[in-house]
Amino acid sequence: MLAVLLPAPVAARSQLRIVGSSTLYPFVTAVAEQFKRTNPQFPGPIVESTGTGGGIKLFCSGVGERFPDVANASRRIKATEVADCRSNGVTDIIEVQIGLDGLALAQGRAGRFPGMTEADIYRALAANPYGRKQTARLWSDVNPSFPAIRIEVLGPPPTSGTRDAFNELYMEKGCDANPAMKVLKKSDPDRHQQVCTALREDGAYVEAGENDNLIVQKLAANPRLLGVFGFSYLEENLDKVKGVPISGVPVTYDNIASFAFPASRPLYVYVKGQHMRAVRGMREFLVELSRESTWGPKGYLSRRGLVASPVPARSANAAAARTPVFLDPSDVL
Repeated sequence: MLAVLLPAPVAARSQLRIVGSSTLYPFVTAVAEQFKRTNPQFPGPIVESTGTGGGIKLFCSGVGERFPDVANASRRIKATEVADCRSNGVTDIIEVQIGLDGLALAQGRAGRFPGMTEADIYRALAANPYGRKQTARLWSDVNPSFPAIRIEVLGPPPTSGTRDAFNELYMEKGCDANPAMKVLKKSDPDRHQQVCTALREDGAYVEAGENDNLIVQKLAANPRLLGVFGFSYLEENLDKVKGVPISGVPVTYDNIASFAFPASRPLYVYVKGQHMRAVRGMREFLVELSRESTWGPKGYLSRRGLVASPVPARSANAAAARTPVFLDPSDVL
């Protein structure tokens, strides 16, 4: 349930400050640039790529000019994060789903993987697949049809929302392909979480930081590597990399929009309602963000790789951004 409230005034700041997801960074930067062009009376927003977890932590640290106004997130905010926000006085949070993304598993143009399943990825990267010792060294150890090359996947760090999405959309799905793991999920959820999401620490999974462009460069230079990042980085670099189909479904705009691609996910922007009256241009920024010409199928963010949400979701989120409507903590898991 959503509640409409009036934010309390805080100390004024002339420039909007935005932190968070590296996946959303190019999209929100584009919105900030367009906002500045159409609203020259306001200073251009500062946009920082800190990762989803780090950005939400900064966002939730307090109210006032020292704290960010907006946090970008490649996953939904968690109940524990909402609790942290509230304990620091951040009580009026506007949640805006700006679009969809596909979490791509990619390889260089000369890569030799025609496709994988979530179970293949889990068996290759889990610290203890299905609770057993990890013995796979080569991809052919995971699936005999795969090339006999060393398992090495570049991916996001624990602070990234993309890492949370990778765990949920790839690792847990692959883990739960084993019926015994579904039973474990009911009998011992904590053990299930550990078995299904703990990644190898022997070099098979390499935390590549928040710089997705660096992963693209490394994949282009080494056809033996695989990498994990958002669809927009794949689409912008198709001359260097290509996606690996998951369970027979290629990662394409249409497959993400229809949720046919198994690793489709929503993307979010969180706005601090208590800053609305104090920070110049916040309301105008939200208007720019929620225009159909911004996030619609023919909007300028679509040209940068953002997949438009369905019409009902766009309408509801545009209303939430402009009213504004504040997040009800009881709606967050």
